[in-house]
Amino acid sequence: MMKRLLATAVFAAVLASPAAAQLKLPHLFSDHAVLQRDRPLHIWGWAHAGATVAVALHDQRATAIADRLGRWEVWLKPAAAGGPYVLTVDGGATEGTLRVEDVMLGDVWFASGQSNMEFPLKGFDGAPLKNAAAEIAAATNPRIRLLRIAHKASTLPLRDIDATWTTTTPATAIDFSAIGYFFAREIAAREHVTVGVIDSTWGGTPADSWVSTDAFATDTALAPAIDARARFQQDQTDADLALVAEAREDAAIRATGGTPPSHPWHPPEEAYRPSSLYNAMVAPFTGYGIKGVIWYQGETNSNVARAPYYADLFRGLITDWRHNFAQGAFPFLYAQISSFNSPAEEWGLVRDAQRRALGLAGTAMAVTTDVGDPGNVHPADKQTVAARLALAARSVAYGERVAYEGPLFRQASGEPGGMRIWFDHAAGLTSRGAPVTGFEIAGSDRSFVAATATIDGDTVVVAGPVRQPRYVRYNWANVVPGSLYNAAGLPMSTFTSEERIQGHMAYP
Repeated sequence: MMKRLLATAVFAAVLASPAAAQLKLPHLFSDHAVLQRDRPLHIWGWAHAGATVAVALHDQRATAIADRLGRWEVWLKPAAAGGPYVLTVDGGATEGTLRVEDVMLGDVWFASGQSNMEFPLKGFDGAPLKNAAAEIAAATNPRIRLLRIAHKASTLPLRDIDATWTTTTPATAIDFSAIGYFFAREIAAREHVTVGVIDSTWGGTPADSWVSTDAFATDTALAPAIDARARFQQDQTDADLALVAEAREDAAIRATGGTPPSHPWHPPEEAYRPSSLYNAMVAPFTGYGIKGVIWYQGETNSNVARAPYYADLFRGLITDWRHNFAQGAFPFLYAQISSFNSPAEEWGLVRDAQRRALGLAGTAMAVTTDVGDPGNVHPADKQTVAARLALAARSVAYGERVAYEGPLFRQASGEPGGMRIWFDHAAGLTSRGAPVTGFEIAGSDRSFVAATATIDGDTVVVAGPVRQPRYVRYNWANVVPGSLYNAAGLPMSTFTSEERIQGHMAYP
């Protein structure tokens, strides 16, 4: 009887609440929204079960009936870039009418990853953006719309977000992803359309958290992420006690005039749960039309426990997002992690895993090692990174015939006293007058040693103290010594010629 009374009370409260009684749209459909041009337009929301909802946008109209859970959706035909338009959603006398102003049809790009994508125009403490003051002052752009998502984790996939779209002004851009903003600025100028950027980022998070539960359930190659989660939980068991102890010890040191030491970082537990960030910061967008994704992440997966499975995980993430967005093999453009002094981590392994993901159709990678900062994990030059991503978009997303890839390893073969390496996209190969560095060779024991290297046309010949060299790799160290470039001025990616890396099959 008590359970029945409680259920009745809850039902009555739901019916009485404004949220349940009122026609609703996801926050994605707010004033200043950008909808993806030239693709079917998906619009959805909630109302009372059985309510008839009429949707109008520009010169199109459609109706839907809310299902037993109050969900409704309509599909409008693809439309060309344009606007501003008004989106109206009419539920009749009982549901009311919603009116969304200043809606544009243009291109929507989903910007995601960890701190180097999150890095805002104002920079981080101790990590300024190059030319920050001038960039912020000039950040008024009517062709760019911004949607910035707050950090949020969830154990279940969410259906809505808390943020709404804004126009681009110095006040709105200052806290927005610098790479996302610079990328949009270049695309908008070239395509002459409104570009909407969704900033869904969280610094210091592993890729494991950005993959859906379905992917872990169906792809056995991702199983190591669950093992990493188990080890993380064990490490965090006494994290609260450690924080209290550190605060107490620091206070005692300050009381005597001393300076407290630095302490190990204690990452937010909820952001390290597999799928937790996908659920809260990706799932709400999967019904929304997008042009593609720009991604910058991998630093957190460079530790020795996570790096060995990043090749599988990153490919799994791309495949997972494409499956869940259900918009085909949309462009997935990403920045390769840079050059940073991080002892006991495997930045070379992660960079090579990112290179190997180029085996997936519709992907492109911006190499960033030449604009890194060995002393700061957040390099100041986000403009170059965004420009390289935009260059890739011009080809992969917009079909322009433009060089956008740096030299990529193709194959290596033995030569008297060394090895010769061939590359794709290597026309005009140059070290820009600097010594050719960063190459290592190894025999069948995979014990790599430094090699001398010379450019020979579009190939590189390496030699070193290895009797029968079998493998070669380049810029494998966390801090890279230099870069080779092609005629387009794009740098060569980290690579290894090994077929297997720490037990993982290398992808072509």
